[in-house]
Amino acid sequence: MNKKQWYESLFENYGQKYDNENFTRGTVGECDFIEHELNADKSLKILDVGCGTGRHAIELSKRGYTVTGIDLSETQLIRAREKAERDHLSINFIKQDARNLSFNGEFDMAIMLCEGGFPLMETDEMNYEILKGATKSLRAHGKFIFTTLNGLFPLYHSVEEFCASASGEGNATYRSNTFDLMTFRDHNITEFEDDSGNIKRLECNERYYVPSEITWVLKSLGYRKIDIFGAKLGAFSRTDTLTTEDFEMLVIAEK
Repeated sequence: MNKKQWYESLFENYGQKYDNENFTRGTVGECDFIEHELNADKSLKILDVGCGTGRHAIELSKRGYTVTGIDLSETQLIRAREKAERDHLSINFIKQDARNLSFNGEFDMAIMLCEGGFPLMETDEMNYEILKGATKSLRAHGKFIFTTLNGLFPLYHSVEEFCASASGEGNATYRSNTFDLMTFRDHNITEFEDDSGNIKRLECNERYYVPSEITWVLKSLGYRKIDIFGAKLGAFSRTDTLTTEDFEMLVIAEK
């Protein structure tokens, strides 16, 4: 049996703790932005890639949208289904690998927020497969909205210091960060407490992207319009120009 990758181990037995992480607090504002990008058309179907505990899928479903959520982690999906059932929502949460999505032209919008799979994969090719699969899932003139790590940030700042400043008590911590200029990958030791109170320590690595890379890749996938902005937690906006101060970038691609 193949050894589990760090992102598989990270999300095991972590559904409840995940919902208490600082970065999960921007859900409502982020969904406001998504709804605006949909022109509040409730007939449109949304695919949430790397949906985790379903925070965006649930909020959008509450607003009347039809959402399908996919994730690799069964424990995250169990938590998502529990939350949806509690709110009397009918959401299709499916265990699926984002590198091998089964959809073909079924959705009007795909969202992939807070590193929903991309850019956590161990190779650039795998990350590309995620973008390719999400693109294939869209109908003609579909829209793809995602956030990813801004490669301009670690050229000017310490990722470890930023993560420490953005973390709260009981949140995951990131140590011994090493940013590789040749691969634009940040290697770190992530420590967190799972839902059973066990302390886990994982060797992680994440791929940071520069805007020109993302633009080129999306153009190769056939998008005609690509816009990239700074991603502010809970306050996505087309007015936020991407700078070296933004830890994440917001990408809006239209077929």
